[in-house]
Amino acid sequence: MLLRAFAISLLLSAIAVPALADECPALLQGELTQLRSKDSIDLCERFAGKPLLVVNTASFCGFTPQFKGLEALYQRYKGEGLEVLGVPSDDFKQEAGSSEETAKVCYVNYGVSFAMSEPQRVSGADAIGLFKGLAAQSQAPGWNFFKYVVDRQGRVLASFPSTTLADDPALLAAVEQAIASAPAANRQ
Repeated sequence: MLLRAFAISLLLSAIAVPALADECPALLQGELTQLRSKDSIDLCERFAGKPLLVVNTASFCGFTPQFKGLEALYQRYKGEGLEVLGVPSDDFKQEAGSSEETAKVCYVNYGVSFAMSEPQRVSGADAIGLFKGLAAQSQAPGWNFFKYVVDRQGRVLASFPSTTLADDPALLAAVEQAIASAPAANRQ
């Protein structure tokens, strides 16, 4: 009897896995290593079906103080499901030389609590899949702290240049639109 229940459970989980994979948008296919951790961030598992703000960051940029506003935005909307993903990059030659230093800037200097990855390539032919997908739906980042607002279906609703602050009314409106978007499973 126990063996039969286990077999049924195994069969049901095998059927459910492809269904979950089908619900994950192409934009979120992949993993990133979490900043200062051996753990991976499975983009589908963590962000699929959720409103998302993706920002490419740098530790020694004139825009680095935006971490404070991004953290405030995350705190304001996380109860409504918003996720924020910071992706450090040295593509514009302003990222720290080590993950330890990047982590200090993010976590100690600015109190970041949203997801941060290890430094990645975010522009050009060597950009990671996430940023290739963001660029395909919008545009590639032209500098550090370029922001993408992604709805629950994995579609870029809006993108904002580095000069746009986290409390900008247009950015807030896009975030609220992403929060209001229906999950992929509920699309008609």
